[in-house]
Amino acid sequence: MTDSGQALELLKRGCEEILLEKELLERLQSGQTLRVKAGFDPTAPDLHLGHTVLLGKLKQFQELGHEAIFLIGDFSGMIGAPTGKNQTRPPLSRDEVIENARTYEEQIFKILDPERTLVMFNSSWMNAMSAVELIQLAGKYTVARMLERDDFNKRYKSGQAIAIHEFLYPLVQGYDSVALRADVERGGTDQKFNLLVGRHLQEIHGQKPQVVMTMPILEGLDGVQKMSKSLGNYIGINEPADEMFGKLMSISDQLMWRYFELLSFRPMEEIRAWQRACGEGANPRDYKVRLALEIVARFHDEAAARKALENFEARFRQGALPDDLETLTMPSDSPEGIAIGHLLKRAGLVKSTSEALRMVAQGAVRIDGERVEDPKRMIVPGEVHIFQVGKRRFAKVEVK
Repeated sequence: MTDSGQALELLKRGCEEILLEKELLERLQSGQTLRVKAGFDPTAPDLHLGHTVLLGKLKQFQELGHEAIFLIGDFSGMIGAPTGKNQTRPPLSRDEVIENARTYEEQIFKILDPERTLVMFNSSWMNAMSAVELIQLAGKYTVARMLERDDFNKRYKSGQAIAIHEFLYPLVQGYDSVALRADVERGGTDQKFNLLVGRHLQEIHGQKPQVVMTMPILEGLDGVQKMSKSLGNYIGINEPADEMFGKLMSISDQLMWRYFELLSFRPMEEIRAWQRACGEGANPRDYKVRLALEIVARFHDEAAARKALENFEARFRQGALPDDLETLTMPSDSPEGIAIGHLLKRAGLVKSTSEALRMVAQGAVRIDGERVEDPKRMIVPGEVHIFQVGKRRFAKVEVK
């Protein structure tokens, strides 16, 4: 395999789709330094592990000698982006955008190489665009094409409102690629439409269209919903080492492999070997520790990661978790699992779901020694955990 072929295989890891893979290989073979763009709207001050799926890929491009463009959508953030759901995201104020963007610059260099990273703000060119030029930009795309976007199409067919400014958002994001002369743009699968608008606008402006690379959306701690601060299922990259370690240890055994693929820098051959070992009877917890150590060390350091492991094991021991409990099998309420409150009641650890929620609020509920903070937490099917309420009430439960 040629060097460019090896580079392509590395970059394809975890990718959902590459449009077009042939074009990416040709650009890698050309030997030119590629400008690789990923855009982030400053909608919240903290980045989480879901964001780092894209950042990790930018780092891989950097290690291959290319330039990463971390684009902060300070202008587009004030438009109010379509959320991908049946509603419009409220626009941010200028002050909110500036404050959030400032924190982004501080956080990204925990992953990216500052020497090969260009941090840009799309207000740099969008603020300079006149009303006439913006109208001319809007003339480059039709309403029919806009309605091909899945969420727009669903809202239109169901009679839900779509504000005109929402149509501007994909155009602004697409024009960013023109302004930056991007060779490659990476984004989540929910951004595919906008990334393709970028290709279209680049062609209109006489540029070679960018290669589009989409990445899967990382599920949060619940294993169901997209990782999101608003849903409380996130791991922030600025969180203390102990908290980050504990959250990673709380994910399901099944979700662990998803995190390994999308977040770990370990070779996939090694990860697949670990997965086979678990299938043959190895304890998944041992590999979850390796994942937690790697991620915590990335955002803190090796010493902090080791200390977090020591603290986690100490808390586990202090909980005096019994290992001789009989396993109680419990049917799931839905494909997503069973809510923690219902599980605790059925296991006989509390008298009612209201008591369960109260105990969660008091910090008296633990799963495998880790305190439960989310009263809406779902326990997914196919797992066995030890649940603890207070100091003396335990149950080992497998959700089917």
